[in-house]
Amino acid sequence: MLRPKRTKYRKAHKGRVHGFAKGGTRLNFGAYGLKAMAAGRVTSRQIEAARRAITRHMKRAGRIWICIFPDVPVSTKPAEVRMGKGKGSPEYWMCRVKPGRIVFEVDGVSLPLAKGAFDRGAAKLPMATRMVTRFGEGT
Repeated sequence: MLRPKRTKYRKAHKGRVHGFAKGGTRLNFGAYGLKAMAAGRVTSRQIEAARRAITRHMKRAGRIWICIFPDVPVSTKPAEVRMGKGKGSPEYWMCRVKPGRIVFEVDGVSLPLAKGAFDRGAAKLPMATRMVTRFGEGT
């Protein structure tokens, strides 16, 4: 699973996902992309599950790019622990995704195959998504 090699700070604030994506809204590498239509927090496990679903549907043909990276640590306290005594330890990594952000890109496969792959990958993500193409028509 994805995680940073090292970070400046061990723990982070929860934060909120406001507004629209500033960058990463156009296709850079592939002919087809999966664009987020709503804001959300995507964990590294969800990214990996979506990647596997897309790769398996394409039968490892073509090329896939992951355009987001989980760089925010999420800390939790153990179950049945009393309040206080500081913040919990980091448990997993997540990424804040704003609407309009390209999450995955694919190239080297046909449009129907890419659409089926993105449908399966989108089912693993916690926000509404849409498939976009380099050729202008959004499906």
